[in-house]
Amino acid sequence: MNILMGLGLAIAILGGLIFLLWLLFEWQYSTRQGNLLEFDSSNWQFITYEPEHYQLELLLTATNRTRNLDVFLVEVNPVLSLLSSDSLDGINSQVQLRSHHTDIPSRNDNYWESYIVSPNRNVVVNLKIDINGKNLEELKSAWVRVHYTIYGPAGREQKTKHCIIPLKFPDAEQRERWRPTPDADVLPIRTHILSAGDNAIEVMQRYVMSHAQAGDIVTIAETPIAIMQGNFYHPSDIHPKWLAKRLCYYFKSASSLATACGLQSLINESGAWRVGFAFVVGALAKAFLRTPGVFYMLAGEQARLIDDVTGTLPPYDQFIVLGPKNPQSVVDEIKTATGLEAAIVDVNDLRRVKVLAATSGVSKKLLNQALLMNPAGNAAEQTPIVLIRPNNQV
Repeated sequence: MNILMGLGLAIAILGGLIFLLWLLFEWQYSTRQGNLLEFDSSNWQFITYEPEHYQLELLLTATNRTRNLDVFLVEVNPVLSLLSSDSLDGINSQVQLRSHHTDIPSRNDNYWESYIVSPNRNVVVNLKIDINGKNLEELKSAWVRVHYTIYGPAGREQKTKHCIIPLKFPDAEQRERWRPTPDADVLPIRTHILSAGDNAIEVMQRYVMSHAQAGDIVTIAETPIAIMQGNFYHPSDIHPKWLAKRLCYYFKSASSLATACGLQSLINESGAWRVGFAFVVGALAKAFLRTPGVFYMLAGEQARLIDDVTGTLPPYDQFIVLGPKNPQSVVDEIKTATGLEAAIVDVNDLRRVKVLAATSGVSKKLLNQALLMNPAGNAAEQTPIVLIRPNNQV
C-alpha cells in the first residue's frame, strides 16, 4: 500500500512538473514577437505634374521591430487604383517597383528579390507611378495597395500597406461663400483629399490663412485629423477575436461597433477587459435604470469616434477610421503656427456638435451655435475646415 501511495505521489509530482514546464514553454512562446516587419511610413512627391502627364515617386519604409530575429521581405506587389469624377477611358497608368538599396539588384520586371531585414533595421521600397492621358484634371486621388509577404519565425504572412495620394488640389483662392449665423459668419473651406502624407499646419497655411483675420476661429473635423495621423485601418488588417465577434450583434445596425472589425478596432485601443466591463455595466444600466450611453462613457474616448466602413468619403469609405490622437496638442500647434484659435470637432446633420479639443480662447457655446447646421456637410463636399468669424469681428 505504501509503495502504491509513494508511486502515486511521484507520478503526481512528475505530472505537476511537466504541466508547469508546459505552462512556462507556452508563456515563453506567447511573449515572442514573431514577424514584426511592417511598412510604417511613406513619403511621396510629384516629379512631373503636367496636364496630360503625372509622374510620382513613392518611398515606403519597412522596419524590422523584433529584438533579435531576422525577418525576410520576400514579395512586394503594388496595385494602383485611380479615383476620378469622370471616366478613366484614355488614361493609362504604370507602376515601377525599385529597391532603394544598392545591395538589392534593380530590375525592370517589377520582381522583388527576397531580402533579409536584420533586427531594428529597415528596407526602403521605391515606387514610380506614371499616369498619362487626357482629362487628368478629373482625377481625385491614387490608391496604392502594396501587397507584401514576410517570412520569419512566425511563418509566412501576407500583409497590405495602403497609401492614398491626392491628385487634385483646389485653388486656395476659391472658396464657398460666407454663411451668416446669429452670432458668427462661417466659411466652409475646400481642400484636396487629405492623406497620411499631410499635416494640419501645412493644410491651414495652404487653404486657410489667405482668408483669415485676427479673431477668427478655425475648426477642422476629427476624421481628417485622424487620417493625417495615419490612424485608419483596412478591415483586412483587423482580425476580430472571440469578444468582438459576439458583442457586435448587440449594437444598433447603424453603429460603427455593429461589425466584428469595427468593435475589434475599439478593443485594440481600449483593451478587451475594459470593453467587456463597459458592455456588462452598460447593459445593466440600460435594462434596470433605463440609462442609455453608459457603455460609451466607460469604453474609452474612441468608442464614440470610430467610423466604420462607409463612414467617410472615398477611398476612405473602405477603411475604419478612428478618432485623432492627442487632439489637444494638435489645436495648440495650429494656434502657435497660425495665431488663430482652433478646435477639432465632430459635427453631424442631426444638430449635434462635439468639441474634442479647443484652444483656450474658444467659446464652446459659440462653436455649438455656429456649427449647428453642419456647414461642412456630411457627404462628399470635401470641406473639412470651417472658418468662424464672430459677429463683433466682421
